[in-house]
Amino acid sequence: MIVHMLRFAFKDGTTEEQKARVLTLMRRTASVESVSFATVGQSLADPADGFTHAYCVGIKDLAALERYMYDPVHLAGDPEIIPHLARIAIGPDLSDDMDPALADEIMAMHEKKAARYPQWAAQLEPLLTLA
Repeated sequence: MIVHMLRFAFKDGTTEEQKARVLTLMRRTASVESVSFATVGQSLADPADGFTHAYCVGIKDLAALERYMYDPVHLAGDPEIIPHLARIAIGPDLSDDMDPALADEIMAMHEKKAARYPQWAAQLEPLLTLA
Protein backbone atom coordinates (compact mmCIF):
# COMPACT_ATOMS: atom_id res chain seq x y z
CA MET A 1 0.00 0.00 0.00
CA ILE A 2 1.23 3.48 -0.89
CA VAL A 3 -0.20 6.27 1.23
CA HIS A 4 0.02 9.65 -0.48
CA MET A 5 -0.59 12.75 1.59
CA LEU A 6 -0.92 16.41 0.75
CA ARG A 7 -1.32 19.34 3.09
CA PHE A 8 -2.40 22.59 1.54
CA ALA A 9 -3.61 26.13 2.10
CA PHE A 10 -5.99 28.16 0.01
CA LYS A 11 -5.00 31.48 -1.53
CA ASP A 12 -6.09 34.57 0.33
CA GLY A 13 -9.42 35.75 -1.02
CA THR A 14 -10.68 32.27 -1.89
CA THR A 15 -14.37 32.26 -1.00
CA GLU A 16 -16.01 29.58 1.12
CA GLU A 17 -17.93 28.50 -1.99
CA GLN A 18 -14.69 28.10 -3.94
CA LYS A 19 -13.10 26.16 -1.07
CA ALA A 20 -16.12 23.84 -0.95
CA ARG A 21 -15.85 23.29 -4.71
CA VAL A 22 -12.13 22.44 -4.47
CA LEU A 23 -12.77 19.97 -1.64
CA THR A 24 -15.59 18.39 -3.66
CA LEU A 25 -13.26 17.98 -6.64
CA MET A 26 -10.57 16.48 -4.43
CA ARG A 27 -13.06 14.03 -2.95
CA ARG A 28 -14.12 13.09 -6.47
CA THR A 29 -10.47 12.40 -7.39
CA ALA A 30 -10.01 10.44 -4.16
CA SER A 31 -12.94 8.19 -5.10
CA VAL A 32 -11.54 6.85 -8.39
CA GLU A 33 -11.20 3.09 -8.88
CA SER A 34 -7.47 2.96 -8.13
CA VAL A 35 -7.86 4.45 -4.63
CA SER A 36 -8.37 1.97 -1.79
CA PHE A 37 -9.18 4.55 0.90
CA ALA A 38 -9.13 8.32 1.26
CA THR A 39 -9.89 11.32 3.38
CA VAL A 40 -10.08 15.00 2.49
CA GLY A 41 -10.63 17.73 5.06
CA GLN A 42 -9.01 19.82 7.73
CA SER A 43 -5.35 19.49 8.59
CA LEU A 44 -4.78 18.60 12.23
CA ALA A 45 -1.07 19.47 12.05
CA ASP A 46 0.44 22.52 13.71
CA PRO A 47 -1.37 25.62 12.35
CA ALA A 48 1.95 27.47 12.46
CA ASP A 49 3.00 25.36 9.46
CA GLY A 50 0.45 27.33 7.44
CA PHE A 51 -1.54 24.39 6.08
CA THR A 52 -5.27 24.35 6.74
CA HIS A 53 -6.41 21.28 4.82
CA ALA A 54 -5.22 17.78 3.94
CA TYR A 55 -5.72 15.11 1.29
CA CYS A 56 -4.76 11.48 1.81
CA VAL A 57 -5.21 8.48 -0.48
CA GLY A 58 -4.20 4.86 -0.06
CA ILE A 59 -3.21 3.19 -3.32
CA LYS A 60 -2.55 -0.55 -3.58
CA ASP A 61 0.64 -0.58 -5.64
CA LEU A 62 2.60 1.10 -8.43
CA ALA A 63 0.21 -0.09 -11.13
CA ALA A 64 -2.72 1.44 -9.23
CA LEU A 65 -0.69 4.62 -8.67
CA GLU A 66 -0.12 4.96 -12.40
CA ARG A 67 -3.85 4.50 -13.07
CA TYR A 68 -4.59 7.12 -10.40
CA MET A 69 -2.15 9.63 -11.87
CA TYR A 70 -3.68 9.40 -15.34
CA ASP A 71 -7.30 8.82 -14.40
CA PRO A 72 -9.47 11.22 -16.44
CA VAL A 73 -11.21 12.35 -13.25
CA HIS A 74 -7.85 13.28 -11.71
CA LEU A 75 -6.64 15.00 -14.86
CA ALA A 76 -9.88 17.00 -15.13
CA GLY A 77 -9.89 18.09 -11.49
CA ASP A 78 -6.39 19.52 -11.15
CA PRO A 79 -6.89 22.53 -13.47
CA GLU A 80 -9.87 23.59 -11.35
CA ILE A 81 -8.14 22.89 -8.03
CA ILE A 82 -4.62 24.27 -8.46
CA PRO A 83 -5.54 27.94 -9.13
CA HIS A 84 -7.12 28.19 -5.67
CA LEU A 85 -4.13 26.88 -3.72
CA ALA A 86 -1.39 28.98 -2.16
CA ARG A 87 0.87 26.14 -0.97
CA ILE A 88 1.03 22.36 -1.11
CA ALA A 89 3.21 20.09 1.01
CA ILE A 90 3.67 16.60 -0.39
CA GLY A 91 4.05 13.92 2.23
CA PRO A 92 5.46 12.51 4.13
CA ASP A 93 4.21 9.61 2.01
CA LEU A 94 4.59 6.10 3.35
CA SER A 95 4.30 2.48 2.32
CA ASP A 96 4.32 -1.04 3.69
CA ASP A 97 6.31 -2.06 0.58
CA MET A 98 9.89 -2.23 1.83
CA ASP A 99 11.50 -1.97 -1.63
CA PRO A 100 14.30 0.60 -1.17
CA ALA A 101 13.77 1.80 -4.76
CA LEU A 102 10.06 2.57 -4.28
CA ALA A 103 10.48 6.30 -3.61
CA ASP A 104 12.65 6.67 -6.71
CA GLU A 105 10.11 4.75 -8.81
CA ILE A 106 7.31 7.02 -7.60
CA MET A 107 9.37 10.13 -8.33
CA ALA A 108 10.13 8.82 -11.82
CA MET A 109 6.39 8.35 -12.40
CA HIS A 110 5.78 11.95 -11.29
CA GLU A 111 8.54 13.24 -13.57
CA LYS A 112 7.09 11.31 -16.51
CA LYS A 113 3.67 12.86 -15.87
CA ALA A 114 5.25 16.32 -15.56
CA ALA A 115 6.98 15.84 -18.92
CA ARG A 116 3.73 14.68 -20.52
CA TYR A 117 1.74 17.57 -19.02
CA PRO A 118 4.18 20.51 -18.81
CA GLN A 119 1.46 23.10 -18.22
CA TRP A 120 0.22 21.11 -15.20
CA ALA A 121 3.78 20.84 -13.88
CA ALA A 122 4.40 24.56 -14.35
CA GLN A 123 1.25 25.43 -12.38
CA LEU A 124 2.03 22.97 -9.61
CA GLU A 125 5.76 23.52 -9.11
CA PRO A 126 5.67 27.01 -7.53
CA LEU A 127 3.23 25.75 -4.88
CA LEU A 128 5.20 22.70 -3.76
CA THR A 129 6.94 22.17 -0.47
CA LEU A 130 8.42 18.72 0.15
CA ALA A 131 7.84 17.45 3.66
